[in-house]
Amino acid sequence: QVKLAESGGGSVLPGGALKLSCRASGDGYMIRYCMGWFRQAPGKEREQVAGTDSNGLNTVADSVKGRFTVVRDYVEDTLTLQMNSLQPEDTDMYYCGGRDVGSSAWCSSAWGAAYNYWGRGTQVTGSP
Repeated sequence: QVKLAESGGGSVLPGGALKLSCRASGDGYMIRYCMGWFRQAPGKEREQVAGTDSNGLNTVADSVKGRFTVVRDYVEDTLTLQMNSLQPEDTDMYYCGGRDVGSSAWCSSAWGAAYNYWGRGTQVTGSP
């Protein structure tokens, strides 16, 4: 059973920075998985903000481009999200997600499909 564990959330002033980390476990071939960061405010749909595939392609949503950077370590099975210039609108619960594409497949795109593994989330607050 795949488990995802986030860490690194907190509260910062507008313009500040935070780094989120996610550690994956439970499958010796996590490289096959799509991995991503998502955020969700109460009463709103979960929004994907970053995604990584099996081939080293790391991308972020247009809404955070230039401020957020995602990095995946395929050896340590970790996923980090560096968030700079945080703003009040970035305040959300952030979740690490994983998508199993099948035992004989590799993730070719980390966007546009449902994820089936989730961490418990970590709160990020960017306000005074």
